[in-house]
Amino acid sequence: MASKKMSRRQKIQRRIRKKITGTTVRPRMSVFRSNAQIYVQLIDDISRKTILSASSREDGISDKKITKSEKATLVGQLIARKAIEAGIRTISFDRSGYLYHGRIKALADGARGEKLEDGSNQFLQF
Repeated sequence: MASKKMSRRQKIQRRIRKKITGTTVRPRMSVFRSNAQIYVQLIDDISRKTILSASSREDGISDKKITKSEKATLVGQLIARKAIEAGIRTISFDRSGYLYHGRIKALADGARGEKLEDGSNQFLQF
């Protein structure tokens, strides 16, 4: 039997998925958070394909001795750079039922980057 916390997260996740879909032009950025790692994918829901992915297990992130929130920020910056190289500037953020704080917020802030003078973000627009 699933724990109460897991079933609650799955209910929230289904409710979010009804409203958020990813396309080739504006893919869905899906997040999975385990106890030790964080994973993110850019998904095109129409063709049911994963366009890009990044995780805290990749080289350059996993070997650093930093906190999990700092790793999440680096993963956000990594997926943003990969998306920009692929020609993607806007995404739909899917927090997958997790509360928007801590590592999830750090990942989103890393993917957005710094605010520019014209009001846009350095990396990705949500």
